[in-house]
Amino acid sequence: MPRRTFERKAEPRSNVVDLRTGEPVSTASKPVICERIRYYREQLRMEQKALAAMVGVTPNAVTNWESGRVRPDVNLLPNICDALHITLYQLYALDDPTLKLTASEGYLIEDYRLLSPGHRMAVRSLTQTLLQVQEAERCREIQKLLYFERQLAAGVGDPTEFEDDGIPIYVYADSLTRQADFVFTVNGDSMEPDYVDGCMVLVKRIDDTGDLEPGDVGAFMIDNETFIKEYQPDGLHSYNPAYPVMRFAEYENVYLIGHVVGILNKSDIAQEDDVEKYSKLHPEFEGVTE
Repeated sequence: MPRRTFERKAEPRSNVVDLRTGEPVSTASKPVICERIRYYREQLRMEQKALAAMVGVTPNAVTNWESGRVRPDVNLLPNICDALHITLYQLYALDDPTLKLTASEGYLIEDYRLLSPGHRMAVRSLTQTLLQVQEAERCREIQKLLYFERQLAAGVGDPTEFEDDGIPIYVYADSLTRQADFVFTVNGDSMEPDYVDGCMVLVKRIDDTGDLEPGDVGAFMIDNETFIKEYQPDGLHSYNPAYPVMRFAEYENVYLIGHVVGILNKSDIAQEDDVEKYSKLHPEFEGVTE
């Protein structure tokens, strides 16, 4: 009868990590408590015989614990923890529910205490940098636009001077606000129902827009007054049928301020605290408030 052969199963990967090397430790060959006793004893630069004397066992007993041949008697665990200045949670690599630090956080602190003063400073500097990067990633992007109330450029005939009269408004950047340069308020009901009286609209300046296509909504200056109208080749149209078409031939000066790209919701206006925080995280941003 032929001899049967058996395949040896691969040893499962352990979740226990050697604290000195960072490599997984086979739980079959060495219990975690044995590895921890050795680690903490060496951290204290304590000889095995010194630990044995404090616990009340022979040095050979400590050697057997650390090699994984035997485990310490449960009655000795309090004495071992006292000698090594650790808790039972640390001895078994468990999170202590009474502490804010997890076991993994405790390992970092233990390693940090082993560093030289210069290396500790480097760790702190790196930590601060990472925290700033993390804070910047969490902070919503802020965009600066110019805001005009109702009659945006009354008394100014040249639209190139239009921008000078605006005041800064800070909004949360998104795909819509990134297209805009100006914000102003609609006055009247000529563009209802799409643009109601009092709503705030986003406008992209003429230099970046070029010519409007028929059906586009624009912000226009006509004889020193500003309007929001739909552009058509024959003139400027209102959505509200109660208003007549404003024919180009009827006015001496008609300027296009920009293309109306959408409505700005009040929730899109950035909070002052967010603007200050964003300004600190992005020194190149022009939104530093006084």
